[in-house]
Amino acid sequence: MAGTVTAPAEPSAKPVQPGAVVGFIGLGRMGLPMAIRLASAGYRVRAYDMAETARRAAPAGIDVTGDVTAVAEGADAVVLMLPDSDVVAAVLDDAGLLAAVAPGTVLIDMGSSQPLRTRELAARAAERQARLVDAPVSGGVKGAVDGTLTIMAGGDPGDLARVSPLLAILGGRMLRLGPAGAGHAMKALNNLMSATHLLITAEALLAGQRFGLDPETMLTAVNGSSGRSGSTENKWPNFVLPGTFDSGFALRLMLKDMRIAVELAEATGIASRLGRASTDLWSDAADHLPPTADHTEIVRRLHQIQQDNEVT
Repeated sequence: MAGTVTAPAEPSAKPVQPGAVVGFIGLGRMGLPMAIRLASAGYRVRAYDMAETARRAAPAGIDVTGDVTAVAEGADAVVLMLPDSDVVAAVLDDAGLLAAVAPGTVLIDMGSSQPLRTRELAARAAERQARLVDAPVSGGVKGAVDGTLTIMAGGDPGDLARVSPLLAILGGRMLRLGPAGAGHAMKALNNLMSATHLLITAEALLAGQRFGLDPETMLTAVNGSSGRSGSTENKWPNFVLPGTFDSGFALRLMLKDMRIAVELAEATGIASRLGRASTDLWSDAADHLPPTADHTEIVRRLHQIQQDNEVT
C-alpha cells in the first residue's frame, strides 16, 4: 500500500484566484460546464479534449488546444475531469502532462479514481515538485452547470487552500476529508450507497405498483418518511417517472465506482456482502443494457427481468 503524502505546500504559494491560468482536461458532460464556469469567473482556461463537446468550449472564452502538454504552460492549476485512474495515469505519463507542469503546479483530479492509485500518483507528482489533490464531485450535470456540486477533497491542506477559490466556483460545498485519496474513497463509497438506494427503491416501487399503488403517491409518502433518499427525492421524480432516463451519469461509470468501493471495503477487512450483491445486480444490468445507458436505466433492467419471468 502506498504511503500517505504529507509534504507541505510551498509557504510562498498563493491562492489560485481569478485571472490565473488554469488547465482543464476532460470536456465531457460534467467537465464542459465546469470549465465554462471557471472562464466566466475570470480564470484563463486552457483546455484539451478529443470529444465533440470541445467545439462548444471556444465560444465560452476557453482556449482549446490539441496538445495535452500545452494546457500546462503557465498554469497554476490543472483540472482533470476524466473517467478513471487508467485515463488519469495515461494523461500524466503517456501524454506527458506530469513532465510538462512547472514546479508548484496543483493537479486536481476531479473524476472518480481509485484512492490507492491516487496516493501513488500524488507521491510521484511530489517527486517532480508538483502537487496532486483529489476533488471528486457529486451533483450531476445540473450541479456542474449551477456551481452547486459537493466536492469531496483529499490532499495536503495547504494545496487545497491554494485551489479553494477555484473549487468554490464549481461547488456549493467542499469537504476536506483527509490526505490524498480520501476524496476518491468517499466518492466511491457514496456512489455505492446511491446505487444501492436506487436499486432497492426500484424494487419497492415496482412491487407497490403491482399491488395497485400509484408511484407518485408512493414517492410522496416515502419522501415524508424514513425510506427517503436521493433516489426518491430526485432520480425517480425527475428521470424515471418521466421516462427520460437522462441524469447525465452513465450506468457503467456508476458500476465502476461501486466496484472501487467494494474493493476498498474488502481491503480494509469489511466483508461488504450487500455491496457485493448490489454490484453483481448492476453488473447484470450493464451486460443487458446499451453501452450508453444512463445509470437510472437500472429500472429498465428490472422491468426486463420481470417480463422475462412472466414469459417463462
